[in-house]
Amino acid sequence: MFDLIVKGGTLPDGRVTDIGIAGGTITAMDQLGDAQAGEVIDATGDLVSPHFVDPHFHMDATLSYGIPRINASGTLLEGIGLWGELKQVMTQDEVVARALTYCDWAASMGLLAIRSHVDVCDDRLLGVEALLQVREQVKDYIDLQLVAFPQDGFYRDPTARENTIRALEMGVDVVGGIPHFERTMADGAASVRDLCEIAEARGLMVDMHCDETDDPMSRHIETLAYQTTRLGLQGRVAGSHLTSMHSMDNYYVSKLLPLIAEAQINAIPNPLINIVLQGRHDTYPKRRGLTRVKEMLAMGINVGWGQDCVLDPWYSLGTGDMLDVAFMGLHVAQMTSPDEMCKCFEMVTRANARTMGLEDYGLHVGAKASLVVLDAGDPIEALRLRANRLCVIAKGKVIARGPRSDTALTLPGRPSSVVRRHKTAG
Repeated sequence: MFDLIVKGGTLPDGRVTDIGIAGGTITAMDQLGDAQAGEVIDATGDLVSPHFVDPHFHMDATLSYGIPRINASGTLLEGIGLWGELKQVMTQDEVVARALTYCDWAASMGLLAIRSHVDVCDDRLLGVEALLQVREQVKDYIDLQLVAFPQDGFYRDPTARENTIRALEMGVDVVGGIPHFERTMADGAASVRDLCEIAEARGLMVDMHCDETDDPMSRHIETLAYQTTRLGLQGRVAGSHLTSMHSMDNYYVSKLLPLIAEAQINAIPNPLINIVLQGRHDTYPKRRGLTRVKEMLAMGINVGWGQDCVLDPWYSLGTGDMLDVAFMGLHVAQMTSPDEMCKCFEMVTRANARTMGLEDYGLHVGAKASLVVLDAGDPIEALRLRANRLCVIAKGKVIARGPRSDTALTLPGRPSSVVRRHKTAG
């Protein structure tokens, strides 16, 4: 007897199978015939995917767009300044309410694991307190990892070191940093060293905002790779953004990529935000700032798309839909072959789960029963349509249901409805 059976779904690799769920775990994947279950979900012809994963977000700022004002220039630096103004007026209850609303959005779309940076350059640690509360409230359906993020610079802000340690002692999961925002390149490199040493001493992962700039001489990712290898942190470190690589000399990149691969650093490009923020000083040609995704993938580096922002001081749009993120990423990275598009889908599921170190993730017996039924036949169609979520299951429980995207049509001599799903010949 199963709690749930998801029947007849198509997995991302093309297999068609039934999925039996009991006690929050996938306990069978086979043709289950007339097996009994508390509920049977018919997924015939639909894509069944492991849940979506976002390894890079700012939940303390989300849904704050327009408070206390709008980012008029659209630049990263004005966004940071605006966030500094917002920190002075926001309350813990407001941060909790906004974050919980965003988690509702995420749950409705099958986004069931999120890594959120939380600013520690506030002696009250208001955001830390708020997101620790949110993490506890959503734990039954969303796995929320928190990163201690010294937004104003680990060296540049006089209390950032102390507050980073305080946040980690309060239960924040990951050590963050922003070396390119320090006053000098030397301070940036020193901050990478110090933060990696803190993580190594505590047995924690590292996730650095790294080289989020158009400056080709911002090369903190090289330092991050070195410190990762020196301290034995391979596989536990992520470099987020890495946009300076867009502008770097090709010869230098040919040296850099093997260092990143050797250090087993996970890369997190954020296409929605970086094609908006980067290149603001350019006339034409105008850079779009996305890091070298295809080149990193070719080197065997684990690369996954991140969302970064939704309706906050840096980004005025967003819905929390990781298919939007992958859709934009495949366009900007020009990943349009069938294999590359399937890779883009993997980059918001399995690749991101690897970055976050999620255990029991995926579609296999013994995995956590957190999955999504999509109104699409395969991963490419899911990306093309940004497919509706027909059913979201979190840890063995159905938490969201949605309609198909069919539309009624009233036109002489034409069909009565429009279905945008499309089967190609053969």
